[in-house]
Amino acid sequence: MIIIDTALDEIMQMDFQSREMLLEIFQKRQIESRRNSISKSALSSLKDYEKGIYSPMDANDVIDKLNS
Repeated sequence: MIIIDTALDEIMQMDFQSREMLLEIFQKRQIESRRNSISKSALSSLKDYEKGIYSPMDANDVIDKLNS
């Protein structure tokens, strides 16, 4: 926690515009990180589908499976 506090203290010493820019950069990196995570998950699921681990289902079957 001390590291976070130190980082925040350093950031607060920056001018307003620099802090705004830093925030924007951080938000964009978070979004990109989340996209990469979703992409890896999708690719993994696609590979499992191609291996026959998953089979196609219609929407009603999916809903029934989720509810059970």
